[in-house]
Amino acid sequence: MKTVKLLLFFAAMLPFIAANAQQAPQTNIGSLDSGSIESQFDYINSVSNNFEEYKVVRRANLAKIRANVTDSLKVFKDQLGTLNNQLTEQKNSIDQLNGSLSTSQAELQQALDMKDSFSFLGMSIHKSTYNTMMWGIVIVLGILLLFFMYRFKRNYSVTAEIKQTLEETREEFELHRRNTLERERKLNRQLVDEMNKRKV
Repeated sequence: MKTVKLLLFFAAMLPFIAANAQQAPQTNIGSLDSGSIESQFDYINSVSNNFEEYKVVRRANLAKIRANVTDSLKVFKDQLGTLNNQLTEQKNSIDQLNGSLSTSQAELQQALDMKDSFSFLGMSIHKSTYNTMMWGIVIVLGILLLFFMYRFKRNYSVTAEIKQTLEETREEFELHRRNTLERERKLNRQLVDEMNKRKV
């Protein structure tokens, strides 16, 4: 049963196999009217006759291939000219863009410099320089404050000491004056008593 099916299958496929086997493979013969220059030279080489070790080429074929080569060279020259023009335009465009980029970078740097600096007393000062200068002034003023506080404290203590000494001196002077007055009174009394004794 299997063999019968297999035979029927091969019998059905036989006409297709025979049709494909009868078709001869087509070779690309080429011509002088189409294809690349290399295929045209291959075509001339295949259709030319041999004479000893030379190839004999028809003049018409030679003229045709010369015209084709000339046309191809002209097309290549035109393409080369177009590419050179495009290259020149692109180079000019690149130079213009580089100039524009340089200008933009200079403007950016100027903007950054202006952002990082400001005008102080008519001069353009960078912010870091201003910060350094201001902190220097604050430190100097802090040192001066500490110096004057020290001097004030020292002078205050000297003044307080002098005041205390002055007060002590006043008290001593007052005590001395009272003692002197007391002595004077005693002496005056004694003098008066003595004078009274002499009168009596």
